[in-house]
Formats: sequence, structure tokens, C-alpha cells
Amino acid sequence: MADLKSICVYCGSNDGRLPEYKAAAERLGRDMAEAGIRLVYGGGSIGLMGVVARAVLAHGGVVTGIIPQFLKDREVMLREVSELIVTADMHERKRIMFERSDAFVALPGGIGTLEEVIEVMTWAQLEQHRKPILIVNIDGFWDPLVGQFQRMTKDGFLHKEFLGDHIALPVRFCDAADAVVATLQSAVAALPRDSLDRAPGVRVM
Repeated sequence: MADLKSICVYCGSNDGRLPEYKAAAERLGRDMAEAGIRLVYGGGSIGLMGVVARAVLAHGGVVTGIIPQFLKDREVMLREVSELIVTADMHERKRIMFERSDAFVALPGGIGTLEEVIEVMTWAQLEQHRKPILIVNIDGFWDPLVGQFQRMTKDGFLHKEFLGDHIALPVRFCDAADAVVATLQSAVAALPRDSLDRAPGVRVM
């Protein structure tokens, strides 16, 4: 049995149009802090990234921010984080975020959020890791993505059982931030302890 000690959160560098997005980020940050779970994220001070990080810190939690040098130079990082790791580029950033995390969460966001969560989903499909991935579908934000996955399955491009609520599946969806911590704790507890180690062969290009 493995323990959930850290969650990597992917989310927007903007707040988004709906107040529900910011509320979800605040709730997730609070729940993580109260559960003693470290936040691993992109290190930003703006948008939902800043909201979730500040919420963790405000409730006594620990935050690791991982930011590439060019974004640090733009001074968009959150200086108050517990630990700040500055990387040479985006590729190193993603590798370290993966290595430091026991599970992954996607809140609403833009292209960067989509790219990051799809990459860890790809690694899971290729059996390079078993860390759980949870997509938080606030106000149906991710419905088009679910539809695309269903089309991929229907048209023969996604063959493995990949999406759903079953505990053995690598990717799950929930509709509210208050379900995140409990869902991931259950998913991680069902895994062998060594499942959270970085799998041989995972190499971020």
C-alpha cells in the first residue's frame, strides 16, 4: 500500500471566466494542506496557479514550485513557496514535477495545462507509470475532452480501458474540488508501494 504525500496540480495562469474555477483552486489548496499533502506545481504567482499555492500556504501546507529560468526572469514566480526549483527549460521542469509527485490533478486551464496532463496520460497508457490522474471537471469545462476520448475509442484509436471510475484505471474525472483528496488517497492506497517510483524508461524529451 502506498501513501499519498504529494500532488502535482496543473491549472491555468489566468483565473478564468467563472468564479467557480477560483473557488475550486482555493478549496483544493485548503484540503491538501489540511491532509498534509505537498503541492507540486509550476511555481507561478498568477492565475489559478497562484490561487491554489497561496491557499495551501495559508492553511499551513507545503508548496514546491518548479519554474524554468525564463519565467523566473519575468518575475512571475511565487516567492513565498516553501521550496523553489529553477530549471533550465520546460522539459526539465516537467521531469522534476513528475518525479516529485504521487498523483496528478488538472483544474481548468489553457494549452499548457492540457499539454501537461495529456503527457502524463500518455505515459500511463504506455505503462510507464501507475500514478493516478484526476481531471476536475468544474462546470463541464473538460466535457469536450471527454467527448474526444470517446470518439478516439469509437474510431479505434484508443484501445485500452483508460477512462472511468474504476479504481484500477489511471485516469478519473470528478466534478468538484472537494472530491479530489479523498479520490486520490483511495487510488494511491490501492497501489503497491513501489508504484509511485519513477518507472524505468520514462524520459522527458
